[in-house]
Amino acid sequence: MPSATFINLRVICEGIRKNSSITMDEFQRIWWMEYGHRTWGRLIGAAFYIPATVFWFKGWFTRAMKIRVGAMGALLAFQGLLGWYMVKSGLENRFDGPSDVPRVSQYRLATHLGAAFVLYSLLFWNTLATLLPPEPVKFTLQLVRFRGMAMGCKTLVFLTAISGAFVAGLDAGLVYNSFPKMGDDWIPEDIMTLKPLISNFTENSTTVQFNHRILGMTTLSAVLGVWVLSRRLPLPRRVHHAVNLMAVAVILQVCLGITTLLQHVPTSLAACHQSGSLFLLSAALWLSHELKRMPK
Repeated sequence: MPSATFINLRVICEGIRKNSSITMDEFQRIWWMEYGHRTWGRLIGAAFYIPATVFWFKGWFTRAMKIRVGAMGALLAFQGLLGWYMVKSGLENRFDGPSDVPRVSQYRLATHLGAAFVLYSLLFWNTLATLLPPEPVKFTLQLVRFRGMAMGCKTLVFLTAISGAFVAGLDAGLVYNSFPKMGDDWIPEDIMTLKPLISNFTENSTTVQFNHRILGMTTLSAVLGVWVLSRRLPLPRRVHHAVNLMAVAVILQVCLGITTLLQHVPTSLAACHQSGSLFLLSAALWLSHELKRMPK
């Protein structure tokens, strides 16, 4: 319960170095958010495993569906394990430096989010394949190139979302709260200060925010480029709808990200921004699904 956990907080690194002045009411709010997240995860597991088991033993799955359901079930269990592994990193006694902030590992957070997005993508794709088969698309060289660009957009959306996990894990959204420049510079001076240099990309808050900005603007440009190209091609109706939805989603997502940054990352806006990335990924997945029957 919250009271017992609150007492334990006082003796761990986070309670001593980061939240030494936290009140019981403030702690209860955090505790219930964490408890709700864990409970929701367990409900998702029950909602998946119980009907999947029934359908499996009643023989309602095809051979192909059994493979997909087995893969998704394994990934769902792995996702729960990753969540525990991520939380455990925040309790480890590894914050020895004077500027170290007790928090979960950004690597484990990004892995946890990435696994969640992969699981969601599999579930969403399987749903589309079952309930909304793609319309036939006539083969042309232009359409093959268009399909490649659509797949590239989907990849960029995923990579940008993962880079956002590193931003969240390092509180990198709080280091430069201006746009389009970072402070007074386009490229800040502290962007490559860590050694070895490669560690800046995942451990330097400035670099992590800079990379997320670049990926976000690249994704925006790519998606809008695909949208412009789609105006010139004879595409099925649902493909046009998917492209339009993806274009609207990416504009809203970029505007939401900039607003979140300028407002110093309030939790509500940050949560909306993360949800927006999932909505954008859904649109990109739908577009890919509508084009999946095209010859390569």
